[in-house]
Amino acid sequence: MKPARPFLKWVGGKTQLLPTLLYLIPKEIKTYYEPFTGGGSVFWALAEEKRFKKAVLNDWNAELTNTYTVIRDMPDQLISQLNIFADEYTADSEGTFDTIRAFDRDDLSQHSKVIRAARMIFLNKTCYNGLYRVNKSGQFNSPLGKFDSPPTICDEENLRACSDVLAEGTTIHTGDFAKVVKDAVEGDVVYFDPPYEPISNTADFTSYTSVGFGMDDQLRLATLFKELAGRGVRAFMSNHDTPSIREMYEGFEIVTVKARRNINSKGDSRGHVMEVIVVSHSVPKEESLFDLAMELD
Repeated sequence: MKPARPFLKWVGGKTQLLPTLLYLIPKEIKTYYEPFTGGGSVFWALAEEKRFKKAVLNDWNAELTNTYTVIRDMPDQLISQLNIFADEYTADSEGTFDTIRAFDRDDLSQHSKVIRAARMIFLNKTCYNGLYRVNKSGQFNSPLGKFDSPPTICDEENLRACSDVLAEGTTIHTGDFAKVVKDAVEGDVVYFDPPYEPISNTADFTSYTSVGFGMDDQLRLATLFKELAGRGVRAFMSNHDTPSIREMYEGFEIVTVKARRNINSKGDSRGHVMEVIVVSHSVPKEESLFDLAMELD
């Protein structure tokens, strides 16, 4: 079986930062914590290399964490439901998309965990650019995407690989980032990938839940980062390279990375942005911060 890989396309995914992150993160980890899991690209990469003994995943997005849980505990039922959605989509793509998207216009909780997880994956595979976005009422509002070839709605092989990884001692939570790491100790690793601080008035893509993530949350996260470092926990945080982020994490190692972001609806507005990886401990000196910086086209 092929190694498990992210089962969702997620805005702000860390695929481009993986080489640097994998270099910086320790080879052996007691418990790996990811309080803002999203698509989990770092988690899946570390799992493939068998770096951690246990993992704790968390996100504010209850539909996302439900999907992780269903993949772990009920892969057969999920695959069956996804195949049903895929058949309906083949017969009527627009009508099926609108119907499944509208599940949350009434009460999404009336649907089973399996149907909600299948809905999450289905919408991610068929909506515009894989953009998970909700309005203030918590309703999914991305439009149907346009594809040159039909999207793969049910990747059974990868879903089963993901299920096997998650079943090997991974716990999944929904809620505040601070609560999930309260038991982290020396030998553990915490990777924070919060909604980034906006770099312009039109670059605030934090609508993964109806709650949002503001400057007060960024400050609270920075305080927690310092607390974890004081306890001997290896902590990492990625964000936009802004003066305020640098000020919040003054005194820590900061690795600068150039990454390409494709979240703007206008193609000519997409491009490279400067990001940082904040590290709670000293970066290995055999390789300079300059050499670690990456420029990806």
